[in-house]
Amino acid sequence: MVNISETAVDKIREMLASEETPNLFLRLGVKSGGCSGFSYGMGFDDKENADDKIFEIHGLKVVVDGDSSKYLFGVEIDFKDTGMGGGFTIDNPNAVASCGCGSSFKPADYEGTPEPCDDKVEV
Repeated sequence: MVNISETAVDKIREMLASEETPNLFLRLGVKSGGCSGFSYGMGFDDKENADDKIFEIHGLKVVVDGDSSKYLFGVEIDFKDTGMGGGFTIDNPNAVASCGCGSSFKPADYEGTPEPCDDKVEV
């Protein structure tokens, strides 16, 4: 369902190692908002919900909530290290339009009104 590069998994594991809460996993999701219609959510969690989809990718536990799964099917996440830092990139085959800042997207079935873009990505 979700593809995460080994480079991104290594970076996520590095971030997990600095956390003090045991049994954390990566939670992915989307929420209504952003300049294209939906914004991505990516963070750590230690609680599962009944509708969650659970995956293991390169040994990393990844959880996607049921409502977000249709928008994240086939998503590819990578980590790009640049001379000025780095960050996660998301390639979403379900997006028919994306924000210039890369933090939001519009799926084919979205009919809402996008919000102004503030060029901030939370990861």
